[in-house]
Amino acid sequence: MADVGAVRLAIELVQDPEIHRGLGDLDMVREVDVASDGSVGALIALTVPGCPLKDRLTADITDAAKAVAGVSSVAVEFTVMTDDERGELVQRVRGGADREIEFGKPGSSTRVIAVASGKGGVGKSSVTANLGVSLARLGRTVGIIDADVWGFSIPKMLGVDRDPTVIDSMLLPPEVHGVRVMSMDFFVRPDQAVIWRGPMLHKALEQFLADVYWGDPDYLLIDMPPGTGDIAISMSQFLPRAEALIVTTPQPTAQRVAMRAGLMARKVNQDILGIVENMSWFTGDDGTRYSLFGEGGGARLAEELEVPLLANVPLVPALREGADAGQPVTIADPGGEATVAFLALADEVEARQPRLRAHPELIIR
Repeated sequence: MADVGAVRLAIELVQDPEIHRGLGDLDMVREVDVASDGSVGALIALTVPGCPLKDRLTADITDAAKAVAGVSSVAVEFTVMTDDERGELVQRVRGGADREIEFGKPGSSTRVIAVASGKGGVGKSSVTANLGVSLARLGRTVGIIDADVWGFSIPKMLGVDRDPTVIDSMLLPPEVHGVRVMSMDFFVRPDQAVIWRGPMLHKALEQFLADVYWGDPDYLLIDMPPGTGDIAISMSQFLPRAEALIVTTPQPTAQRVAMRAGLMARKVNQDILGIVENMSWFTGDDGTRYSLFGEGGGARLAEELEVPLLANVPLVPALREGADAGQPVTIADPGGEATVAFLALADEVEARQPRLRAHPELIIR
């Protein structure tokens, strides 16, 4: 007969797939029984009714219990936390903090990178999504905030198939390919347009940072909207220690406009991590590289801003096809030249640790 204490411990160590903490730590394990024939019965309290990852949780609990010597079978049943229990859980995972943006505080272990561009159409969101997946493939925990409130696209690019889970006032971001995602896409119907001015945008971004439980990821990538408007200003106030990653294409016009995104980062005292040149070339069936959008824009921008050019990402059909199908190219074409470029970019980001320096309070006039 299996030891009931060993079985309970194994189940308590199973991580909740959304909160990423042990079931015992979250007080979700209510009953564990072991019969003389080795059959195990477990009662687990879900945070909310209709938990979208209940099947995964069942499988993880079953695997953990069966790893204990003497266990022959496992039956998992579920109940639901009361309102008071949910409130206690929210306080527990937040460490007692209420609506605080931890990323902006000194000592935060999360590295925040704002992926920006001067204009739309340069593939900034594709770079964000595939960089996030590439960092996750390196074993890092990654979150992405789709801050392009008007032109949100990250959830569709990554193939997110469910909405965030809401526990009281706390949101749990859905996760796919090892990347947790929050976007306005989850809250706006397809037939709606987001027509907001500065104060509403500021409030939405604050909620994405303060009301979402991110769980101290190694990286938080911010997919910024094009340009240097209200959202860029708000983000620089919320996240004064963020680094900027500037995306351009080889085209001189795109490079000149992207320069303004770099100047904006400097204006708000953010370090510029480097430049990514997207759509650098297209490789034909004959192996010839064709520079469809010109040459050298990324290198020139890097020289002007005195920062490194971190990556040249080629234009490949799989990049567009994967974005439309919810399969980022780093997943859909793991051996392709675009994937190689994104993995190299992730390595560069890892190698270039941020400088430690004071960031005075930003005042925008």
